[in-house]
Amino acid sequence: MTSKLTSALALALSLGLAAPAYAQSIEIGRDGIRLVPNQDVREERIDRRDERAIRADGLSEREAVRIARSQGVREVDAITKTRRAYRIAGIDRRGDDIRVDIDRRSGEVLSVR
Repeated sequence: MTSKLTSALALALSLGLAAPAYAQSIEIGRDGIRLVPNQDVREERIDRRDERAIRADGLSEREAVRIARSQGVREVDAITKTRRAYRIAGIDRRGDDIRVDIDRRSGEVLSVR
């Protein structure tokens, strides 16, 4: 009887004193895969978006090429960075020359020629 009571008491104490397990999330981004604590994941993502929009450099070359590809550029020949825009020169799917001008700050497509 005493051993059953001792076992039950030990079990109750171990369940009551066990620390809760903290969950982690996996974030897959341009920097690779990393573990993120589950607490403020959503707020952290929002902060990063704001930070990206505010940064002084504006749009990166990689992001500009991605936008140009969505406008029909298949092969990129040259990337020219001016004070206010990126000019992506390349070839479209038909083999014709194409040039896309993209605003560096907003990512807006200024012209496609």
